[in-house]
Amino acid sequence: MSTANASWSKEENCKSHHEGRLENVQRLKPRETTIVELKAKVGSLEPFRKKIESLKAEYVGTFRQIDTYYEVPQGRLKLRETEGKNKAQLVYYERPDVQSPKQAQVFIIELTKPQFMKQFLNKVLRTKTVVDKQRAIFRLEGTQVHLDMVQNLGAYVEFERQTENTPKATQKAHETLRRLMQT
Repeated sequence: MSTANASWSKEENCKSHHEGRLENVQRLKPRETTIVELKAKVGSLEPFRKKIESLKAEYVGTFRQIDTYYEVPQGRLKLRETEGKNKAQLVYYERPDVQSPKQAQVFIIELTKPQFMKQFLNKVLRTKTVVDKQRAIFRLEGTQVHLDMVQNLGAYVEFERQTENTPKATQKAHETLRRLMQT
């Protein structure tokens, strides 16, 4: 899946046309990458955690993430908030609903003022659903592994791998994810 990561940075002050006061102007800095992912619902995370640890995967951390999905004409739009952080991500993506490895076009914008964006989105769009989860993140063989406990939905394991956006590289990433899922 192709990802455009973007971060906002303070660029300059400019005069507001409507209120006559100074406001910060922020500039978008996109970066694109391709990611292939595989996700599965599981009965328990513990066997996966033990296996990942036995394979000497790097533990990144465990985070509470709240994803608010909004109704949009196509694809998916979510605001991802991570507990304890003063920033959030606005994520738009399109991908098929299949159980095999999949890729999608994804755009991510890092937000430095998430409360403003949340208020704005709640004003202009309808909330589709809210997903509240505890996510443990590991890195294994160039792949990010997520162990998710999702409130009211259960346990999920997700493998996510960055790759070049070529058929050969994407196919290799698909094969790697299938192999890791069976490990």
